[in-house]
Amino acid sequence: MKNYRTLPELIDQSSEHFANIDDVNLDNLMERIEDSRVVLLGEASHGTAEFYEMRARITKELIEKKGFTIITAEADWPDAAHIHRYIHGREQDALLQNKPFSRFPTWMWANQSMLEFTHWLHAYNDKTESSEEKVGFYGLDLYSLYSSIEAVLDYLQQVDPKTAKIARERYGCLMPWADEPALYSQAIANKQHEGCEIEVLRNLQGLLKKYLEYSIANREQFFDAEQNAKLIVNAERYYRTLYYAESNSWNQRDQHMFETLQAVLEFRGSKSKAVVWAHNSHIGDARATQMSARGELNIGQLARQKYGDKAYNIGFGTDYGTVAAASEWGGPMEIKQVQPSHIDSYERVFHEVSTDNFLLPLRYPLNEDIRKELLPERLERAIGVIYRPETERQSHYFYASLPFQFDEYIWFDKTRAVEALTKEIGEGTFDTFPFGL
Repeated sequence: MKNYRTLPELIDQSSEHFANIDDVNLDNLMERIEDSRVVLLGEASHGTAEFYEMRARITKELIEKKGFTIITAEADWPDAAHIHRYIHGREQDALLQNKPFSRFPTWMWANQSMLEFTHWLHAYNDKTESSEEKVGFYGLDLYSLYSSIEAVLDYLQQVDPKTAKIARERYGCLMPWADEPALYSQAIANKQHEGCEIEVLRNLQGLLKKYLEYSIANREQFFDAEQNAKLIVNAERYYRTLYYAESNSWNQRDQHMFETLQAVLEFRGSKSKAVVWAHNSHIGDARATQMSARGELNIGQLARQKYGDKAYNIGFGTDYGTVAAASEWGGPMEIKQVQPSHIDSYERVFHEVSTDNFLLPLRYPLNEDIRKELLPERLERAIGVIYRPETERQSHYFYASLPFQFDEYIWFDKTRAVEALTKEIGEGTFDTFPFGL
């Protein structure tokens, strides 16, 4: 017998309410996560402070109570490496330097919420004696083609200057497009260039052949160079095939991110456990959304297929408030008003719940009816680094089945924009981000 009259009332009864992020009790969430090896934490925008702060709060508990030692993020590998070195005491405050996260969209990682979290990670590692128990921070994305080339060459110059000279000549094949890598694809499509696939593969193969020689001095430095070299291979293919009709650049990107996650897990050992910070569109199972009909996959789907119940993915949502976003690609960051949600969306249903903030378990529901009631597809909102309220329905909504998409959903009715550390795009950087997500 139903003891609720409306869906918002059922959600209210089936969720765990909290007043603020600092005081939320996450013990039940930790029980639901159980012994998962990978926990994926989403966001419904790239510019909402509450999403960053709640992910940080959950990640701290996973580190302290469940022994997680890996944080992977939808960020470029070389930029994330600065954070990794900072939290291990090998570099000055990463987010306050000029170099990391200097390309559009700077605010996505160079923001006050992230700064506070990296300070916590630095302090945690400082008091942790075992190197195996120290937390690492790693980037998953593949847009750092040229900064990864720079990182590989810097490494080779240190360990093997003769090989560095050969690698520099091979990578020189890509240099004509350093300012705008997307033009590389056009040059190949127009048969103006044969491509650089062989050159970048030779550099990776050459590096891997010298694993024993190079890694004996410093295994972590070799791993960093190896991941940058692999990124270059995948990024070269990504840009080379960007305009091919049969190519799916989204899938290439998410496949690379998942492979990087697996590489980090392998590097850190068989008992290691990882948190993934990425947009809902990457960590929610693509098979439960419109993406699947387009033949698109994502990290969330790949994680479930690989790890089964040992992967736990958590989506985030909001109804209204402010968000940090641009109006166009490469444009300045603006503080924009988030429009109240569409009448046919999941967000509208959650907005009508009497509680402002809550965790809604979906894999292990508090009320069995909740999954059944939420299964029919509804619209779901996704705000990336670009937000266009004037075309919100077309630009920012897609259909999804929430209980299939996520194992848990965290709701903040009203949210605020992240506070950027800087809004300037550094000189000499380039925009390589063809998606808003």
